[in-house]
Amino acid sequence: MSDQIHIERTGRTATVRFDTGSTSNALSQSLIRNLTEVAREFRAAPDISTVILTGRSDNFSMGADLKDPDRARLASAGLGERRIIQRLGPDLCEAWERVDAMTICAIEGWCIGGGMALAAACDLRVSSETATFYVPEVERGMNMSWGAIPRFVALIGPARTKRLAALCEKVSAEQAIQWGLVDYSSLPGSAVKRAQQIAEEAADLPPTALKMVKQDVNVSAFSLARATAHRDLEAFLLMQESDDFKEGVAAFLEGRSPRFTGD
Repeated sequence: MSDQIHIERTGRTATVRFDTGSTSNALSQSLIRNLTEVAREFRAAPDISTVILTGRSDNFSMGADLKDPDRARLASAGLGERRIIQRLGPDLCEAWERVDAMTICAIEGWCIGGGMALAAACDLRVSSETATFYVPEVERGMNMSWGAIPRFVALIGPARTKRLAALCEKVSAEQAIQWGLVDYSSLPGSAVKRAQQIAEEAADLPPTALKMVKQDVNVSAFSLARATAHRDLEAFLLMQESDDFKEGVAAFLEGRSPRFTGD
């Protein structure tokens, strides 16, 4: 397993922490693969009732790593290979959504883009009072993908999803609680501690009944998710061919404002 991921088990609770060593805690393709593997290991662990997922103590994650050297493969890859590479993010979120145990995402600092998609794939979210949520994909000339849109809609409704993912509004922890994007708040630096308290309460419940109810809720909430999210990968591939996509990424890497043309 990657040295960027640390797993601790206490009783019926597992805590998964990912830390790239950088304050951005960006999701590289390698890290995405490893986090997906971790989720699949917990897919059907009978001795685990809750899994806490957290990032760094200063930032949960600032999203997909646009400076990841592995992304260079996309420039020369054919359509078939690019479709496979672009499945990494959706597969990550689906793997965490499919964990049998109750998943609790503990968030400090910034939770951006792909980090938001990953947080939304968990069952519950705990954030510190100073956390901020932000989905900047449209500002980068791309659509929000990773199957996140139907999960956002299930959590906060269509209008607020448009504010979050289309208008790219930055959402404070207080506003996130009001919207239903976050379930529990905590003092700065104590999101994991609050998540552990919730996990301890869950661990006292009958494990199988807990997991069965979770699955029932997910089936009810996300029954149309695959039907509505399947096209976001194809749309992302299409957007990569646009001038606005190239301009959005270039402007981000160069630290300047983008100049979009609609092409």
